[in-house]
Amino acid sequence: MFDWLADPNAWIALATLTALEIVLGIDNIIFISILVGRLPEARRNSARRLGLSLAMGTRILLLLSLTWIMRLTTPLFTLVQEISGRDLILIGGGLFLLWKSVHEIHASLEGEDTAQEGGAGKAASFGGVLVQIAVIDIVFSLDSVITAVGLADEVMVMVVAILLSVAVMMFAAKPIGEFVERHPSIKMLALAFLVLVGVTLIAEGFETHVPKGYIYFAMAFSMAVEMINIRLRKRMARPVHLRKELP
Repeated sequence: MFDWLADPNAWIALATLTALEIVLGIDNIIFISILVGRLPEARRNSARRLGLSLAMGTRILLLLSLTWIMRLTTPLFTLVQEISGRDLILIGGGLFLLWKSVHEIHASLEGEDTAQEGGAGKAASFGGVLVQIAVIDIVFSLDSVITAVGLADEVMVMVVAILLSVAVMMFAAKPIGEFVERHPSIKMLALAFLVLVGVTLIAEGFETHVPKGYIYFAMAFSMAVEMINIRLRKRMARPVHLRKELP
Protein backbone atom coordinates (compact mmCIF):
# COMPACT_ATOMS: atom_id res chain seq x y z
CA MET A 1 0.00 0.00 0.00
CA PHE A 2 2.86 2.40 0.80
CA ASP A 3 5.40 1.24 -1.79
CA TRP A 4 4.75 4.42 -3.76
CA LEU A 5 6.46 6.48 -1.03
CA ALA A 6 9.85 5.45 -2.44
CA ASP A 7 8.90 6.41 -6.00
CA PRO A 8 9.78 10.03 -6.99
CA ASN A 9 7.28 9.87 -9.87
CA ALA A 10 4.50 9.14 -7.38
CA TRP A 11 5.42 12.27 -5.39
CA ILE A 12 5.34 14.37 -8.57
CA ALA A 13 1.95 12.88 -9.43
CA LEU A 14 0.75 13.61 -5.87
CA ALA A 15 1.80 17.27 -6.03
CA THR A 16 0.27 17.74 -9.50
CA LEU A 17 -2.93 15.95 -8.60
CA THR A 18 -3.34 17.86 -5.31
CA ALA A 19 -2.97 21.19 -7.15
CA LEU A 20 -5.50 20.12 -9.79
CA GLU A 21 -7.95 18.88 -7.14
CA ILE A 22 -7.76 22.26 -5.41
CA VAL A 23 -8.41 24.09 -8.71
CA LEU A 24 -11.27 21.74 -9.57
CA GLY A 25 -12.66 22.28 -6.06
CA ILE A 26 -13.01 26.06 -6.50
CA ASP A 27 -16.51 25.75 -7.98
CA ASN A 28 -17.42 23.40 -5.12
CA ILE A 29 -16.24 25.93 -2.52
CA ILE A 30 -18.21 28.73 -4.23
CA PHE A 31 -21.35 26.61 -4.38
CA ILE A 32 -21.04 25.59 -0.71
CA SER A 33 -20.30 29.19 0.37
CA ILE A 34 -23.41 30.54 -1.36
CA LEU A 35 -25.65 27.81 0.05
CA VAL A 36 -24.19 28.12 3.55
CA GLY A 37 -24.81 31.89 3.44
CA ARG A 38 -28.54 31.11 3.68
CA LEU A 39 -28.10 29.50 7.11
CA PRO A 40 -27.98 31.24 10.50
CA GLU A 41 -24.44 32.36 11.24
CA ALA A 42 -24.06 29.92 14.16
CA ARG A 43 -24.58 26.92 11.87
CA ARG A 44 -22.48 27.98 8.89
CA ASN A 45 -19.18 26.48 10.05
CA SER A 46 -20.84 23.12 10.73
CA ALA A 47 -22.46 23.16 7.28
CA ARG A 48 -19.13 24.02 5.60
CA ARG A 49 -17.32 21.19 7.36
CA LEU A 50 -20.08 18.67 6.67
CA GLY A 51 -20.35 19.79 3.04
CA LEU A 52 -16.62 19.42 2.39
CA SER A 53 -16.58 16.12 4.30
CA LEU A 54 -19.34 14.91 1.98
CA ALA A 55 -17.25 16.00 -1.00
CA MET A 56 -14.22 14.13 0.34
CA GLY A 57 -16.23 10.99 1.12
CA THR A 58 -17.93 10.99 -2.29
CA ARG A 59 -14.62 11.30 -4.15
CA ILE A 60 -12.95 8.53 -2.16
CA LEU A 61 -15.95 6.20 -2.59
CA LEU A 62 -15.93 6.82 -6.34
CA LEU A 63 -12.19 6.10 -6.44
CA LEU A 64 -12.76 2.79 -4.68
CA SER A 65 -15.43 1.86 -7.22
CA LEU A 66 -13.42 2.43 -10.40
CA THR A 67 -15.05 -0.56 -12.09
CA TRP A 68 -18.47 1.02 -11.65
CA ILE A 69 -17.17 4.34 -13.02
CA MET A 70 -15.83 2.60 -16.12
CA ARG A 71 -19.26 1.05 -16.70
CA LEU A 72 -20.79 4.53 -16.71
CA THR A 73 -19.26 5.14 -20.14
CA THR A 74 -21.33 2.31 -21.68
CA PRO A 75 -24.07 3.80 -23.92
CA LEU A 76 -27.57 3.39 -22.47
CA PHE A 77 -29.65 4.81 -25.33
CA THR A 78 -29.34 7.06 -28.36
CA LEU A 79 -30.73 10.60 -28.44
CA VAL A 80 -29.15 12.36 -31.43
CA GLN A 81 -26.03 10.65 -30.11
CA GLU A 82 -25.22 7.85 -27.67
CA ILE A 83 -25.96 8.75 -24.03
CA SER A 84 -24.17 6.94 -21.18
CA GLY A 85 -24.69 6.97 -17.41
CA ARG A 86 -21.85 9.47 -17.02
CA ASP A 87 -23.53 11.75 -19.58
CA LEU A 88 -26.83 11.59 -17.67
CA ILE A 89 -25.08 12.50 -14.40
CA LEU A 90 -23.29 15.45 -16.05
CA ILE A 91 -26.46 16.71 -17.80
CA GLY A 92 -28.57 16.32 -14.65
CA GLY A 93 -25.95 17.99 -12.49
CA GLY A 94 -25.51 20.82 -15.00
CA LEU A 95 -29.26 21.45 -15.11
CA PHE A 96 -29.44 21.42 -11.30
CA LEU A 97 -26.50 23.83 -11.01
CA LEU A 98 -28.01 26.08 -13.70
CA TRP A 99 -31.40 26.14 -11.95
CA LYS A 100 -29.88 26.74 -8.52
CA SER A 101 -27.59 29.55 -9.70
CA VAL A 102 -30.37 31.37 -11.56
CA HIS A 103 -32.67 30.90 -8.56
CA GLU A 104 -30.04 32.44 -6.24
CA ILE A 105 -29.48 35.37 -8.63
CA HIS A 106 -33.24 36.00 -8.76
CA ALA A 107 -33.54 35.76 -4.96
CA SER A 108 -30.68 38.23 -4.50
CA LEU A 109 -31.96 40.76 -7.04
CA GLU A 110 -35.75 40.45 -6.82
CA GLY A 111 -36.64 38.65 -3.63
CA GLU A 112 -33.99 39.60 -1.10
CA ASP A 113 -36.43 40.96 1.48
CA THR A 114 -38.67 37.93 1.11
CA ALA A 115 -35.74 35.53 1.45
CA GLN A 116 -34.48 37.30 4.56
CA GLU A 117 -37.85 37.87 6.28
CA GLY A 118 -40.71 35.66 5.15
CA GLY A 119 -38.72 32.94 3.39
CA ALA A 120 -35.83 32.56 5.82
CA GLY A 121 -37.11 29.33 7.34
CA LYS A 122 -37.43 27.55 4.02
CA ALA A 123 -34.20 28.96 2.59
CA ALA A 124 -32.19 28.23 5.75
CA SER A 125 -33.08 24.54 6.20
CA PHE A 126 -29.88 22.82 7.39
CA GLY A 127 -30.91 19.44 5.98
CA GLY A 128 -31.98 20.97 2.66
CA VAL A 129 -28.62 22.71 2.27
CA LEU A 130 -26.74 19.45 2.95
CA VAL A 131 -28.89 17.55 0.43
CA GLN A 132 -28.16 20.15 -2.27
CA ILE A 133 -24.44 20.03 -1.45
CA ALA A 134 -24.50 16.22 -1.62
CA VAL A 135 -26.23 16.25 -5.03
CA ILE A 136 -23.76 18.61 -6.65
CA ASP A 137 -20.81 16.93 -4.90
CA ILE A 138 -21.53 13.77 -6.90
CA VAL A 139 -21.22 15.70 -10.17
CA PHE A 140 -18.07 17.58 -9.15
CA SER A 141 -16.58 14.39 -7.70
CA LEU A 142 -17.12 12.51 -10.95
CA ASP A 143 -15.12 15.13 -12.83
CA SER A 144 -12.43 15.13 -10.13
CA VAL A 145 -12.09 11.34 -10.02
CA ILE A 146 -11.84 11.03 -13.80
CA THR A 147 -8.99 13.57 -13.68
CA ALA A 148 -7.29 11.65 -10.85
CA VAL A 149 -7.49 8.33 -12.68
CA GLY A 150 -5.89 9.89 -15.74
CA LEU A 151 -2.94 11.32 -13.79
CA ALA A 152 -2.01 8.65 -11.25
CA ASP A 153 -1.72 4.87 -11.22
CA GLU A 154 -1.75 4.29 -7.45
CA VAL A 155 -5.12 4.53 -5.68
CA MET A 156 -3.39 5.64 -2.45
CA VAL A 157 -1.80 8.57 -4.29
CA MET A 158 -5.27 9.64 -5.45
CA VAL A 159 -6.75 9.26 -1.95
CA VAL A 160 -3.93 11.27 -0.31
CA ALA A 161 -4.30 14.00 -2.98
CA ILE A 162 -8.03 14.21 -2.25
CA LEU A 163 -7.41 14.39 1.52
CA LEU A 164 -4.82 17.17 1.08
CA SER A 165 -7.01 19.18 -1.30
CA VAL A 166 -10.05 18.94 1.01
CA ALA A 167 -7.87 20.03 3.96
CA VAL A 168 -6.84 23.13 1.97
CA MET A 169 -10.46 23.76 0.96
CA MET A 170 -11.65 23.49 4.58
CA PHE A 171 -9.05 26.09 5.56
CA ALA A 172 -10.08 28.41 2.70
CA ALA A 173 -13.87 27.89 2.70
CA LYS A 174 -14.68 30.16 5.65
CA PRO A 175 -12.73 33.28 4.53
CA ILE A 176 -13.98 32.82 0.96
CA GLY A 177 -17.58 32.47 2.16
CA GLU A 178 -17.34 35.53 4.41
CA PHE A 179 -15.74 37.57 1.63
CA VAL A 180 -18.50 36.58 -0.81
CA GLU A 181 -21.18 37.52 1.75
CA ARG A 182 -19.58 40.94 2.41
CA HIS A 183 -19.44 41.86 -1.29
CA PRO A 184 -22.69 41.38 -3.27
CA SER A 185 -20.92 42.06 -6.59
CA ILE A 186 -18.50 39.17 -5.90
CA LYS A 187 -21.49 36.97 -5.08
CA MET A 188 -23.05 37.83 -8.46
CA LEU A 189 -19.77 36.99 -10.22
CA ALA A 190 -19.58 33.69 -8.33
CA LEU A 191 -23.15 32.81 -9.33
CA ALA A 192 -22.40 33.75 -12.93
CA PHE A 193 -19.38 31.45 -12.73
CA LEU A 194 -21.62 28.61 -11.52
CA VAL A 195 -23.99 29.26 -14.44
CA LEU A 196 -21.01 28.84 -16.79
CA VAL A 197 -19.99 25.63 -15.00
CA GLY A 198 -23.55 24.31 -15.32
CA VAL A 199 -23.61 25.02 -19.06
CA THR A 200 -20.19 23.37 -19.40
CA LEU A 201 -21.41 20.24 -17.60
CA ILE A 202 -24.41 19.99 -19.93
CA ALA A 203 -22.13 20.42 -22.95
CA GLU A 204 -19.80 17.71 -21.59
CA GLY A 205 -22.81 15.44 -21.19
CA PHE A 206 -23.51 15.86 -24.91
CA GLU A 207 -19.86 15.06 -25.72
CA THR A 208 -18.94 18.68 -26.50
CA HIS A 209 -15.68 19.37 -24.70
CA VAL A 210 -15.21 22.90 -23.37
CA PRO A 211 -11.69 23.52 -21.94
CA LYS A 212 -12.16 24.62 -18.35
CA GLY A 213 -9.07 26.77 -18.60
CA TYR A 214 -11.10 29.29 -20.63
CA ILE A 215 -13.78 29.48 -17.94
CA TYR A 216 -11.31 29.76 -15.07
CA PHE A 217 -9.33 32.44 -16.91
CA ALA A 218 -12.50 34.45 -17.64
CA MET A 219 -13.55 34.18 -14.01
CA ALA A 220 -10.10 35.12 -12.70
CA PHE A 221 -9.99 38.14 -15.02
CA SER A 222 -13.48 39.28 -13.94
CA MET A 223 -12.56 38.77 -10.28
CA ALA A 224 -9.36 40.80 -10.69
CA VAL A 225 -11.31 43.68 -12.28
CA GLU A 226 -13.89 43.56 -9.47
CA MET A 227 -11.14 43.59 -6.81
CA ILE A 228 -9.80 46.78 -8.41
CA ASN A 229 -13.35 48.22 -8.35
CA ILE A 230 -13.74 47.35 -4.66
CA ARG A 231 -10.44 49.02 -3.86
CA LEU A 232 -11.44 52.08 -5.88
CA ARG A 233 -14.82 52.32 -4.13
CA LYS A 234 -13.07 52.28 -0.75
CA ARG A 235 -10.85 55.16 -1.85
CA MET A 236 -13.85 57.09 -3.18
CA ALA A 237 -15.64 56.62 0.14
CA ARG A 238 -13.09 58.80 1.95
CA PRO A 239 -14.22 62.35 2.86
CA VAL A 240 -13.63 64.95 0.14
CA HIS A 241 -11.66 68.04 1.29
CA LEU A 242 -13.00 71.16 -0.43
CA ARG A 243 -10.04 73.33 0.58
CA LYS A 244 -6.62 73.00 2.10
CA GLU A 245 -6.42 72.94 5.87
CA LEU A 246 -5.34 76.32 7.26
CA PRO A 247 -2.11 76.36 9.32
